[in-house]
Amino acid sequence: MTNKPDTLIILTPGFPGDETDSTCIPPQQIFVRVLKENYPQLNIIVLTLHYPFFSARYQWNGVEVISFGGERKGRLYRKIIGVRVWAELKKINKEYHIIGLLSFWLGKCAFIGSWFAEKYHLRHYCWILGQDAKAGNKYVKRISPKGKSLIALSDFIATEFHKNYGILPQHIIPVGIDTSLFAEVIPEKDIDIIGAGSFIRLKQYDIFIEVIKLLKEDFPDIKTCICGDGPEMMHLRTMIDLMDLDDNIKLLGRQSHAQVLTLMQKSTVFLHTSNYEGFGAVCLEALYAGARVVSFVKPMDADIENWHIVENKEDMVRVIRAILQNRDLKHRLVFPYSIHDNAKAAMKLFDYNPVAIS
Repeated sequence: MTNKPDTLIILTPGFPGDETDSTCIPPQQIFVRVLKENYPQLNIIVLTLHYPFFSARYQWNGVEVISFGGERKGRLYRKIIGVRVWAELKKINKEYHIIGLLSFWLGKCAFIGSWFAEKYHLRHYCWILGQDAKAGNKYVKRISPKGKSLIALSDFIATEFHKNYGILPQHIIPVGIDTSLFAEVIPEKDIDIIGAGSFIRLKQYDIFIEVIKLLKEDFPDIKTCICGDGPEMMHLRTMIDLMDLDDNIKLLGRQSHAQVLTLMQKSTVFLHTSNYEGFGAVCLEALYAGARVVSFVKPMDADIENWHIVENKEDMVRVIRAILQNRDLKHRLVFPYSIHDNAKAAMKLFDYNPVAIS
């Protein structure tokens, strides 16, 4: 029997720099915060390799965070981060009773975590969260993970990883949402369509704009917006200008998480045009905000209420047109997955069973 505090180590490439940083991996930071709320007696230490862009130790919602700030440093510095993280893990292992390690994404964090766990006979799970399930992930060969050590964010991710590597993750823990973040009084729905995410090619916001152009034929005053920023911003602005959609599409730039949720509550449709998605938390947030979701990617094998899966742009236009024309449309709040249930599912993997708070 040890008197050392039970401790969970979380390894991640990025984590909020302070409690006001709501835009850094919102689903994962909500998961960690809720994990601490549900298990206040559990000591949680987050090691974040690249973001924030500084090296420091600080407290975040009762969680100790150790930042190595490697993103904007030189190649040599980034190479020695692994050595620094390993040294920190050894120090933690002496001071605390580590119940296990959890890595976000199957990348460098999982590589360090899996080898440290093997050397010191600890449990390690890797949460596969998105593009790390695609073909070409060099860390899969380096780690040679077993299915029992892998958590997939969705059925889609589990299938994708199995297709590409012949390894089937044995655990599914989907993204969850924290309903306490939403305004209790739902505002008037004065936005027809909203989108939110990084302005990168993968998200295909050019299709978003093309869909609005086609819908404008039936809805000349259609009102839409997109929250986000990224390298495709100028390209999208040019498209909007050339298609004469300046009065119909507003690019709002980077918004806080709270601002995005408020805009979702004011929207009828959340349009998600990404051609690949592990399980977009924004889609679940939109459902709980009372919006209908329309997307190309189906995350779970089972259907989710008010989530419309389409095959192509034309099908997307047809489905949205029907939604906007439906005068009897009811804005029901859909809540498929609770972040509290997901936190409990994760801790069950580590055989950590004290009674959770909620």
